[in-house]
Amino acid sequence: MDIDVLLKNAEQGFNSLDINNKYKQSALENLKEWLFNDDFKDYLPQISHLINSEKWDFLLDSFYQVIPFGTGGRRGLVGVGTNRINTWTIEASAQGHSQYLIKQYGEEAKTRGIVLSFDVREYLQEGIYDKNLPNPVWGLNCKNLADSAAQVYAANGIKVYLFDGIRSTPELSFAIRHLNAVSGDMFSASHNPPSDNGKKVFDEHGGQLIPPHDQNLVDEVVNNVSEIKKLDYAVAKEKGLIEIIGAKVDIAYVQAVSELSLSKNRDLKVLYSPLHGTGITSTYLVLKDMGFDVTLDPKTSNISGKFENVIFNIPNPEVVESFNTLKAEAETNSYDLLVNSDPDADRVGVMVLHKGEWVYLNGNEIGIVLSEYAISKRKENSLSGGVIIKTLVTSSLIANIAKTNSVTCVGDLLVGYKYIGEEMNKLEREGKINDFIMGTEESHGFNAGDYIREKDSSLAAMWLCELAADLKLSGKTIVDYLNEIYAKYGYCRNYLTEIRLLGAKGVDQIAEIMTYLRTTNIVELNSSLSKFGNFEIESKKDHLDDSPYVSKTDEVSKNILVFKYKSLDKTEFIKVTIRPSGTEPKVKFYFEIIGPSFNLENIKQEQNLIEIIVKELEKAMLKLSYKSMGVDFPDRGFLLFWQLPLFDKMKYFEIEPGIEALKSEFDDALRQKKLDSLLLFLGSNPILKINNAFKEKHTIGILEYLKLN
Repeated sequence: MDIDVLLKNAEQGFNSLDINNKYKQSALENLKEWLFNDDFKDYLPQISHLINSEKWDFLLDSFYQVIPFGTGGRRGLVGVGTNRINTWTIEASAQGHSQYLIKQYGEEAKTRGIVLSFDVREYLQEGIYDKNLPNPVWGLNCKNLADSAAQVYAANGIKVYLFDGIRSTPELSFAIRHLNAVSGDMFSASHNPPSDNGKKVFDEHGGQLIPPHDQNLVDEVVNNVSEIKKLDYAVAKEKGLIEIIGAKVDIAYVQAVSELSLSKNRDLKVLYSPLHGTGITSTYLVLKDMGFDVTLDPKTSNISGKFENVIFNIPNPEVVESFNTLKAEAETNSYDLLVNSDPDADRVGVMVLHKGEWVYLNGNEIGIVLSEYAISKRKENSLSGGVIIKTLVTSSLIANIAKTNSVTCVGDLLVGYKYIGEEMNKLEREGKINDFIMGTEESHGFNAGDYIREKDSSLAAMWLCELAADLKLSGKTIVDYLNEIYAKYGYCRNYLTEIRLLGAKGVDQIAEIMTYLRTTNIVELNSSLSKFGNFEIESKKDHLDDSPYVSKTDEVSKNILVFKYKSLDKTEFIKVTIRPSGTEPKVKFYFEIIGPSFNLENIKQEQNLIEIIVKELEKAMLKLSYKSMGVDFPDRGFLLFWQLPLFDKMKYFEIEPGIEALKSEFDDALRQKKLDSLLLFLGSNPILKINNAFKEKHTIGILEYLKLN
């Protein structure tokens, strides 16, 4: 391999791309370092393959930046390059983190140590790299990353407490506090697709780093790592620098969760899925320990980084399809609740059997019912007041519930559970941690008590099961409970969607959307943004105005726009919040509409009315955002799977005529083969991702249309 030729070819390839020159230049500089530095020689065969295959978009995306630190830590695609998760990016992070900890704590960092945990992920994505060439990222799993990081921390003299097997993020948070460590790492990509991995960094309190501390860590990793120190794993263990932990911490963790029980009722049948992840070591054990009749979903309870039996291979409780295997199992057995958790088991999902149908609750709805439940239980125990903590994108109805019950709601926090954890730290410093009722965020995260500073699916699952068991005594379900809350406080519809924009070009497109929505004067009557469709803007809040910033990461966290609209008939509150994700390449849109209180028998009418409004508002808001990028987005696009990247959504409409043309193909097998080829770019379960859009045009689905079902 002539490295000079490879570099020259890459430069020419990058120059052929329609992308900002700054990304081309930074990618070339990083690529040059990897080509000529012997530290990266193991990656050279695959880099050569990417260059010789002229995969310029992919190669540029792999090198145009050092993978950033976001609201949930550092995570992204596994692969070769500076903008990928691999052994080098993890070891460099561990070296920078070691230096940061020693600067922060001195010798105490070495003696108190760091706790490392990991989940189930393993890189097995085919079709990207040449399987016939050496590949240091093939089969790379979370344990590999944890072991590599452990050797770096140990080489820097920092004691490492390493779990003996997979464990959940909340148990890591607990273990940091339990062992009085100065920090912790969770090797995981949470609920991301199987091609991703990464790590979350935690402080001595068991929470993720907040500004400016996260910025200080980033600066140390990016600017001050000149050498990565490593100590042989066996030598580190022999010297006592790596200590394996497990069962004792597990027992203490389960006990800590169990102590927060709110009810003794246990007459409930639960089907639980860890979605192939670590919940089998935490949430499942807690529910069993508490005495619930809990069964593991046979399809998704094996440990696997492929997430092979999860629809779309997206193990995320926010995606209702993550319950597909549980619903299928429930058809042959009788259950009251279906519960799942994401691979690192900090998020929880639930479906409720209500009037013979399974009803899915989103994260806001879970937060609403748990807030009402926890407050009511405090009242039963003659406790008044208390504090509920939530982020600004989490349902405003929770604040209304708190206010009605004389409970303080800290409800305007920036997005990220680390901000909830920091408010808990403040309560602890003030000697008021016993006033803490619960924390809640819309993305299915909840916690309570004082045992962690992170969200925990175990706690939420326990409370949901206890609530369901309490309600079962009177013949009611959690859905009945939620509807009664709505009748009292007003029907609240919280709805999340996104525009997913990949790669370096996506970075610019995300910035374009935010700049357009931010800088256009919406107050003037004749402004293009004075209205979104039929919705007239009442006010705009730009959190970037909340300056001065304590760090660049603080500024990034404040990249949030909040639009409030004048109320329509049968509504009392309309709001849209827009922010770029801190961990994934997308802009997130949070819609919230609250109506007035109503008679419970009118629940369907209230729901239908507000559902129409939220769909109209979604189209108006997103179409304007697409327009800012010069994209004419079709109405049927809103029927495609919401997490598809924009490029894939638009590509679907390009290939749709090709799907329709297959109707004239005589041979069934060939018709199926050609369909599979057309849909290959959509990944797993492609028809489910596009079928609703196809049905809207043809009234029947693709397989029926092509007579393949």
